[in-house]
Amino acid sequence: MDIAQAQKRNFSGFLVHALFLALTLNFIDVNTVVPNMLAEAGGTAFHMGLLSAIMVGGTKFMQLVFAGMIVPLERKKGALLIGIYIRVAALLVMGMFLRTLSGEAMWKVWAIMAVMSIFSFSGAFANISYTDIMGKVILPSHRKRLIVVKQLISSIGVILSALLVKVILSRIAYPNNYSLLFLFAGGLLLLGTIGFWMLIEPRGKATQKNSLSEKISQFWQVLREDADFRKYLFLINTTGVIAAMLPFLILFARQRFQVDGNLTGTFLLVQMVGGLGANIVLNIFSKDQKYRPLIYLFVLISAVTPILALVVPANPKWYAVVFLLSGVSHTLNQILSSGILLEISNDENRAIYTGLSGAGSIMQVLYPLLAGLLVGIIGYTAVFIMSGVYILLGLYTAKTITCSHLTIQA
Repeated sequence: MDIAQAQKRNFSGFLVHALFLALTLNFIDVNTVVPNMLAEAGGTAFHMGLLSAIMVGGTKFMQLVFAGMIVPLERKKGALLIGIYIRVAALLVMGMFLRTLSGEAMWKVWAIMAVMSIFSFSGAFANISYTDIMGKVILPSHRKRLIVVKQLISSIGVILSALLVKVILSRIAYPNNYSLLFLFAGGLLLLGTIGFWMLIEPRGKATQKNSLSEKISQFWQVLREDADFRKYLFLINTTGVIAAMLPFLILFARQRFQVDGNLTGTFLLVQMVGGLGANIVLNIFSKDQKYRPLIYLFVLISAVTPILALVVPANPKWYAVVFLLSGVSHTLNQILSSGILLEISNDENRAIYTGLSGAGSIMQVLYPLLAGLLVGIIGYTAVFIMSGVYILLGLYTAKTITCSHLTIQA
């Protein structure tokens, strides 16, 4: 098989997985479905903050732990598939467990958090291999196009699945509706592995395993020598915290008006429409590799989203606009977090950079924990305002970041 054929097959493989992954994550959406499910079981803002810290920040931190296991592998496809199969098992276990969810009980809240932690950490294990393989098998000139196209395909697919989620949540009794969502998610993610079996991964250079002290030394060397990587860490530790804040939007809504399964499905659908709209616009107007304008847009939309939640009327129709913006912010976050990391790394250090980016995402662990605690002390208004102001610090990265492998400039 020649290079062009391999490129086409690998491109298609990533798109197949992206579609099924998007469908999967829609059934267990961390911004709408999971927060409302946790609240129904008796969870509080503190529990949501802890779960958000695990699923967003904790997942990235675990990449540092897993990087040392995966970096020495000449081929990483096997590790990628192992991580995905563990995720599938966690979803199926959760789906069966949720049939017993009826009624509030704190042990059920902690059980949900434990299984979702396994799901999230196995995703961190898989993501190390995923990023490394994508960097090796997709040519640099095609990477941003792949990222944007797979986001577009994902957004189209999740519109259909969001409609199904809305139907399931509104027409099937609690807790069977949530159980069915997770069982669907497990089945879809299993189908998504077809895309990874399609990948043709070349054998990489054998890398000797390093001791813990050598790994720490290597990581600190990257931080000292690569200014763009430091700026990338600054971006994900400021503007990137929006990913950890979005689940609180549902909890805040529950204080302003009644949020049932039908309304949760509606918010999810609106969020997906926002993501799809952003992808369509990017596919029409984004014909090059310039990331800086997208960083500016990401920072501003992310800062506005929690503030808007405070000022719109306490009406579901108005509040839906908040989820529309959250969909746009989520899409930009996905494109930028993976796209920039690919461009500031190379085939030799990409797995290291991916692991270090997870370890450096400290605010994505601390911020939701802090927000969950502060909500009970100073309220949602102060926390959301504080979050919006903090996110604006990401403008520093938008203004100053450069890239030696592929210039990121306006």
